[in-house]
Amino acid sequence: MDLFEYGVQQRMGREAPLAARLRPRTLDEFVGQDEIVGPGRLLRRAIAADRLFSSILFWGPPGTGKTTLAQIIANTTKSHFTSLNAVLAGIADLRKVIAEAKERRKLHQIRTILFVDEVHRWNKAQQDALLPHVEDGTIILIGATTENPYFEVIGALVSRSRIFQLKALTAADTRRILLNALGDTERGYGGVEVQLDEAALTHLVDIAGGDARNALNALELAIETTAPDAAGAIHVTLEVAQESIQRRAVLYDKDGDAHYDTISAFIKSLRGSDPDAALYWLAKMLYAGESPRFILRRLLILAGEDIGLADPLGLVVANAAAQAFEYVGLPEGIYSLVEATLYLATAAKSNSAGAYFKAFQTVEAEGRVDIPQHLQDANRDAKGLGHGQGYVYPHEQAGHHVGQQYLPTALLGTYFYAPSAEGHEAAVQERLARWRAAQEKALGLTETTTLPEMSEAELQAAKRRLSR
Repeated sequence: MDLFEYGVQQRMGREAPLAARLRPRTLDEFVGQDEIVGPGRLLRRAIAADRLFSSILFWGPPGTGKTTLAQIIANTTKSHFTSLNAVLAGIADLRKVIAEAKERRKLHQIRTILFVDEVHRWNKAQQDALLPHVEDGTIILIGATTENPYFEVIGALVSRSRIFQLKALTAADTRRILLNALGDTERGYGGVEVQLDEAALTHLVDIAGGDARNALNALELAIETTAPDAAGAIHVTLEVAQESIQRRAVLYDKDGDAHYDTISAFIKSLRGSDPDAALYWLAKMLYAGESPRFILRRLLILAGEDIGLADPLGLVVANAAAQAFEYVGLPEGIYSLVEATLYLATAAKSNSAGAYFKAFQTVEAEGRVDIPQHLQDANRDAKGLGHGQGYVYPHEQAGHHVGQQYLPTALLGTYFYAPSAEGHEAAVQERLARWRAAQEKALGLTETTTLPEMSEAELQAAKRRLSR
């Protein structure tokens, strides 16, 4: 490195954003994640002793310290440390790192630690290219990802790595980081007289949402854009803080964990008949920019799956809300979405419509069965083959019901549908019991079988087979 390049690096370091300048260099400077790097914890001991023998995946939301921990390891280890960003680097860059690591290990017996930021951005082929060199110890991988590695990183790499999940910083941790920035004379604002009002500090901490980078960027903006007073002090008031960070950043990636976890919380709150929780998760999704149509589709599914005949109007309300939204759009369309949410949350619940999947499993197991002759179509072959012969028209009977055979002979007495005792379905339960008793008597059935409810795992497996 020549003097010119050194000067450029020094200037870039001074001009770097506050969050970059204040990045902790040692574990003692690191704030938060005590469950992972607190005193006596495994990772802290391994970093301090320079004893990283297996690869590591840091998983957590932005601004929680993933990259910082990797750089602390770089500052601590005697191994050669190199880094790649998965957004910018490809197979060619990886091959160069691997070749250099092999040469280094062969000539100098020095290990190589490779940090891959946003490792989930690499596709399967790129991750596969990394695998054999992790396997044989050529490199020790440190990967950072905001996405669930169990879904976004290939299983072979996951199985060879220790996963550490980082959580959003607590309010106390964020406050401490901001106060450290004000007092740091080398990299922060310790050499500047800054008066940060308590209300302003509280606002920055609250709106940052556990993201240290977000909090530091807001503090820097507030200080750098506020003119000193006559005495040379920079006064950061609540109003200044509010201008610097006006809206809380909500962790929500439409293709990531937060998307699926939030819609899951919403649906489970509806199923659990908690309208307050349902409204909260609905608000979070809409605040983060989720498509209302996606939410309405899930409401339609829930109306059939979890409410069913306990309240047949549930599906009607959900469908009406979906149609109304298409006519109105946002912002007024929010009312139809909210009405459907509240109606479904407070409606009687029944999942008896899942009886279909019992029948589906039976069809899979039985294969081809003959349709009873009296149920066959009489319009084509009644005269020649006797199709439809013996069928009794229910509407010509008392009560519009006749206890004749409708299932294939091998399945007579098999009951898939078990009505609940909730809401409208309670009346269905009583009525169906009478009809089944009449059918059993007419057909001389002495044994019947009500198929047991399917477990959640069995139900999901049946749904997957149905969608193929």
